[in-house]
Amino acid sequence: MTVVEPKPTPVRSTSTAATSLSGAQRYLGRDWRLATAFLAPTGLLIAALILFPIVSSVFTSTTERHGAETVFVGLDNYTALVDDPVFHTGVINSFVFTAYAEIFKVTLGLIAALMLHHMRRGRAVLAGIILLPWVVPTVVTAFTWRSLFDPIFGSVNTVLTATGVGPALASIGLVDSWPAEWLSNPALAMPAVILVNVWKGIPFFTVTFLAGLKAIDAGLYEAAMVDGASPWQRFRHVTLPGLRHVMIVTVLLSSIWTFNNFDLIWLMTQGGPGDATAPYVMVAYSKAIQQLQLGAGAAVTLVMLPIVGILVLILVRLMRRSDAPGGGAETSRLTPAQRKAMPWVIVAVSALLLVWSSPHIVWKAAVVLGFFVVCAAIVGRVVSSLAARGNQQAARVVNGVGSGVALVGLLAFVLAPLYWMTVTAFKSDTQIVMRTNDLWPTPWSTEQFTNLFTGRAFGTWYLNTILVAGASTIIALICAALAGYALARLKFRGSESFTVTILLTYVMPGALLFIPLYQMMSGVGLNDSLWSLVITYPTFTLPFATWLLVGYFKSIPADLEESALVDGCTRFGAFVRIVLPLAKPGLLAVALFTLTNAWNEFLFAFVFITRNEYMTLPVGMQSMIFGDVVPQGQLAAASLLISIPVVLMYAFGQRFLTEGLTAGAVKG
Repeated sequence: MTVVEPKPTPVRSTSTAATSLSGAQRYLGRDWRLATAFLAPTGLLIAALILFPIVSSVFTSTTERHGAETVFVGLDNYTALVDDPVFHTGVINSFVFTAYAEIFKVTLGLIAALMLHHMRRGRAVLAGIILLPWVVPTVVTAFTWRSLFDPIFGSVNTVLTATGVGPALASIGLVDSWPAEWLSNPALAMPAVILVNVWKGIPFFTVTFLAGLKAIDAGLYEAAMVDGASPWQRFRHVTLPGLRHVMIVTVLLSSIWTFNNFDLIWLMTQGGPGDATAPYVMVAYSKAIQQLQLGAGAAVTLVMLPIVGILVLILVRLMRRSDAPGGGAETSRLTPAQRKAMPWVIVAVSALLLVWSSPHIVWKAAVVLGFFVVCAAIVGRVVSSLAARGNQQAARVVNGVGSGVALVGLLAFVLAPLYWMTVTAFKSDTQIVMRTNDLWPTPWSTEQFTNLFTGRAFGTWYLNTILVAGASTIIALICAALAGYALARLKFRGSESFTVTILLTYVMPGALLFIPLYQMMSGVGLNDSLWSLVITYPTFTLPFATWLLVGYFKSIPADLEESALVDGCTRFGAFVRIVLPLAKPGLLAVALFTLTNAWNEFLFAFVFITRNEYMTLPVGMQSMIFGDVVPQGQLAAASLLISIPVVLMYAFGQRFLTEGLTAGAVKG
């Protein structure tokens, strides 16, 4: 009898593989050499443009300028902030601006996403239209709304008066008097800039929520309907839990952007009237650049860093826990009752802070927000009641009418400012001054475009913007693709820490970096040079691009690469020939994000560039305003010309953008 002994091939091969690793590989990880090469460009840029400037900012904050000398003053700049009323006002303004904007963006973005998600036809077209406010540059947003709010030449007061809405707002106390002075009244200026931020931010929330809704398993809704769950119960127990991760990511990103906002507020109000809208970023800018006290400005940004950091760490922890098996519920230290009560505790604390910090706004915001929520709840309740009685036809009619009215209102809110910008660009100066036919050019004229190119350096600004945005996008895309692949696929020690570092560096506010980067660029003689922008723009584009691509690369099946490796392909070859072609949607999404951010960037360009021939479009357009002289027509024409390229790119890449968000931000 022949005895065939089983050969433990898998064990032996595993042992052989383990022993084939060198000592460095066993300690640093199997792929540490390749990972080092892939991560080197991103690591160098982050170290040179983010980490080193932060350390430099800490040192700068302990100094003070006395004439031509800079002296060490220790913690004096920090202690001075304790009794600085301007700093206190800036912090409160930043909190108020962020809190109200996020509340409205989450609520209205979710309503818009639910409406689009249940549409059978035209969803892609409407999603593209709703995306427009987020696509157009911030400088366009600011100047368009500033023109609309103008009490003399704007149309907001005219339209609201004609429809009777304006006097009604005054009668219930939402505005102090009518006609309203939106940007010059301290009680209305902050709500006005919040409204504009909500207008610009709703599309981002809508698109990401829509991507999250598509990822929810339809079987969960079917099971809930079989169990007799009402629409509200399905929304509460299926939709909201399914969107939890998406909401965390979206609120994280939007809160950081909003809290550190500078350009929108500066371009609309420059922090006025008085300090009514000045955020802490503007306080830092005023101290560092206008008063030439770099140490005091750096101290302002560093004091606020822990607040942003705590918010980021909490949200990152929740985000990472949601990716763990079981959603991290088993590791939670809270009891079920405590977890259920936690959201209500957070809501109560936030409401108390808002009541304390903005008593003149909180009740007005509650009235406006309550109106939208109550209307949505009433329609949902009526539809549920009709469906429960078996009257499906009536339920569909009520649901269709309610959704149609809401959709028309949303589209009017989204498109009205863009329409105003377009028609103003084709008005003559005479028509703008005389205010004849506000809503239609009579006759259509190209006078504004002619004046823009003959009397301004607009063509130079345009070319500068193309060069800077294109170069910085290419740098960010190449570095992010290499780093994202290394963090998603390669095995090496410290990959998790590097991933967290990438995310944390992304949230470093521009207010923290612009002071040390300004010093750095001055030190090497690059101020008033396009190179200063090309070099520094990756500070806010590269970390987010890397983080988004990490999630996208993880969504690509690893089996495809393993098959290529078995066929003799190198790891780099598999990356180039297999992964990159499959990652085109993610790469395009990243390219659109980075290009838009570079195209829109204002703070760095405003600080680094003072010479007209090196200005980019946002700074150049801002320089067109001299005191109270605002060339409404030329600004509208410039806004139209700035917006067209970006809108066309997003129209072409909308499908890839949504897919990239779904696989990257949603799954990452």
